[in-house]
Amino acid sequence: MKCGIMQPYLFPYLGYWQLIHAVESYGIYDDVNYFKQGYINRNTIILNGQAQRFTLELIGASQNKLINQIEVGNNSEMLLTQFRHAYAKAPHFNEVFPLLEKILRFPEKNLAKFIGNSIQKIADYLQLDTRIFYTSDYVKNDSLRGEEKVIHMCELFGATHYINAIGGQELYSKESFLDHGITLNFISMNHIEYPQFDLDFIPNLSIVDVMMFNSISEIHTLLDAYTLV
Repeated sequence: MKCGIMQPYLFPYLGYWQLIHAVESYGIYDDVNYFKQGYINRNTIILNGQAQRFTLELIGASQNKLINQIEVGNNSEMLLTQFRHAYAKAPHFNEVFPLLEKILRFPEKNLAKFIGNSIQKIADYLQLDTRIFYTSDYVKNDSLRGEEKVIHMCELFGATHYINAIGGQELYSKESFLDHGITLNFISMNHIEYPQFDLDFIPNLSIVDVMMFNSISEIHTLLDAYTLV
């Protein structure tokens, strides 16, 4: 069974979705510490012709808390306004904006569950059949760290093939995973471009941007544009 594990990110970039697409089971790593300056509650879109950061407000955010111990704030309507201004003239606005409304108006205040719901809803929209679960649903040996903990989770989840983001090459050894009967690969996004109004292409934006400018079939072509190393 192919498995991937990542922290929950808000409307993450296409590479995150390529990983979900590439595996059979995907673990939302919600019982790990929150970290600031990352992409858990923020990302980037195009607004007024430029890359513009958006941020989901949080309550009680701290690097001393687990992601699933933090609450969502109250700026969802402001984010919807920002998305509307940014993409009202995009070709797939009428299909995508109602999805964003359902996601950002989800009443759950727990950050992990809020973002987990967004991941599942977008996966459904993109017609992905990957099983999505929370790592906190499993009792783990939390004394383990780094590579040992990931291998432990793979064994716990029944994974025989673990796929990680390309940055994991510096952290994980294929030999160590093979010692436990697990194949390890890293996923690398190929060069991708698509029309963004009449602008020069701005890469690595939120999946919101990808959905606004591409049909589901076009997105599936983009989801397949990766290399396993």
